[in-house]
Amino acid sequence: MMQISPTVKQLLIINILFFIGSQFVGDAAYNYLSLFFFENAKFQYWQPITHMFMHAGIMHIAFNMFALYSFGSVLEHYWGSKKFLFFYLSCGLGAALLHTAVNYYFFHDGLTTLTQAGFVKTDIYSLLNEGKIDNRWTEAIGASGVDRFAGSFAAPAVGASGAIYGLLVAFAFMVPNAELALMFIPIPIKAKYFVPGLLVVDLFLGVSGKSIFGGSGGIAHFAHIGGAIVGFLMMWYWKKNSFNKNRWN
Repeated sequence: MMQISPTVKQLLIINILFFIGSQFVGDAAYNYLSLFFFENAKFQYWQPITHMFMHAGIMHIAFNMFALYSFGSVLEHYWGSKKFLFFYLSCGLGAALLHTAVNYYFFHDGLTTLTQAGFVKTDIYSLLNEGKIDNRWTEAIGASGVDRFAGSFAAPAVGASGAIYGLLVAFAFMVPNAELALMFIPIPIKAKYFVPGLLVVDLFLGVSGKSIFGGSGGIAHFAHIGGAIVGFLMMWYWKKNSFNKNRWN
């Protein structure tokens, strides 16, 4: 087993400290540091960064930190600390960007329909910022439409998953024949097949609004896709320019 690398160790410590601190502070920490939709009154400019260090529960942070340790240490070993950190944060920001873009589409699609149905835009914003909805909205966009519309505006995003997906893509680039397996499906699959397959599942669940375990799941699937896209583009660029062989120490 590879020894934990310096930057990965620091990221693990920061994430754990954020998680422990948020358990003591409670909702105030999540309202301040999670990523809210940019038209929401709770949005702050630092949230695209800070949301990467916030987690919803013990299993959430455990899975993400295990993946960070498993894949991050390998990549930092090859790249050096500065390059690894640049890649990690870039993927996390890419995740936030796509997540926000998709929320913008779903929110404004619903908003347009509601205003055309006679609802006043300022009243809609006021209700949503108070954490409320108007039950009459279901007549215009349906119950599932209201869930997606209101959720796009009000539900905050937390977690390092977007950055982790970028690491997965990079790992598949670097060691495509390494065998990986999900904990609940212990069948080894080569990284070059495992990672694209995982992304296809995420894309399907994001588009359909479903969860692999049933229910809505509360998972920001498009954030995963966003982190993976940025990771792919960076790896493609570095490989094309032979830059991925250089360490940043």
